[in-house]
Amino acid sequence: MASAQFQFFPSRTITLYMARVFVTRTFAVMGGLIAILMTLDLLGKSGAILAFPGNGEAEIWYYISLRLPLLIEFLLPFSALLGALIALATMNANSEIVSMKAAGASAHQILAPLILTGFVISIGLFFFNDRVSAPAYSTLNAWEEAEFGAIPDDRRNVTNVWVRHGDDLINARTVSGRRQNTVLREVTLYDRQGGRLERIVRAERAVRDGDGWRLEAASQFDVEAVEVTPLENAVIAEDVTPDQFTLANVDARGLSFSELREAITDLQAAGRPTVSLEAGLWHKISGPLSTLLMPLLGAVAGFGLARSGQLFIRAIIGMALGFTYFVADNFALAMGNIGTYPPLMAAWAPFFLFLLIGEAVLVRTEE
Repeated sequence: MASAQFQFFPSRTITLYMARVFVTRTFAVMGGLIAILMTLDLLGKSGAILAFPGNGEAEIWYYISLRLPLLIEFLLPFSALLGALIALATMNANSEIVSMKAAGASAHQILAPLILTGFVISIGLFFFNDRVSAPAYSTLNAWEEAEFGAIPDDRRNVTNVWVRHGDDLINARTVSGRRQNTVLREVTLYDRQGGRLERIVRAERAVRDGDGWRLEAASQFDVEAVEVTPLENAVIAEDVTPDQFTLANVDARGLSFSELREAITDLQAAGRPTVSLEAGLWHKISGPLSTLLMPLLGAVAGFGLARSGQLFIRAIIGMALGFTYFVADNFALAMGNIGTYPPLMAAWAPFFLFLLIGEAVLVRTEE
């Protein structure tokens, strides 16, 4: 039995048993939380969805299909924490933990199946967020901007972009393409001199022409003369680059890992700040990986004598550790978004901090 102390897992049977218990508890908790939160969400959104003419039950189900991936992304780490607490507390109450320790298994060996299972879940969550949640978030935002009506055919287009050029303001209803192939549609230029509006130029389309933008089907409204005249071959915004339109509204959550990394590269090439987006990029990895951390933070509920009357207190301590991690994670990410924390620190500092805290609590109480 001495050799068992040098094994990573206690045994194949115990490993599979604990992994199964952890997975079933985690997804059972997540299913219950999703049902509750989805019901509450529909109570607030169904009226707005059905208010658009022609919308009915099909649109309600479509909203559910878009909202469900976002709830899974949000709730799975929480569910992993509660699943670990329930599994370990139940095993402790049934003296299963005591039996494993009596057989020579250490606390780390008992937790190893849960941590490995959490790691596998985190990998699946990363790909789920990348391929399902990010597109769902982008689509849901576009649908809400359309007031639950028809979504534009190309949801990848940037919409309602404002750019300042000197005293002038330029608005593009939609922006498509990249770099020199960028196309602006429904363009409005507010030509101002010394803060005073001189004219308003409108065009159906604008394309790149040298260092400026050539307007098509354009007209101008002269404020002083109060008259509208057509414009031909007009070129505006000589020094406004395409990235000022295409990268004006980059949302880290609505892009996949590769798309966000490409957007950051383009912004850096244009000399624009990317600190908040870099924090979001790294958090796409550290966020799902937090499911690996939950069994360690909830481990305090699995050890100690159940008959001592402190099992409930231990479960509360484990829950407090887990929820404190989520608060610290959100706080660090917010600090990273405003540039107070470096991107790597904003994404990874809470993870490693609570990894050390969880390990310290486990060693202090059991090992």
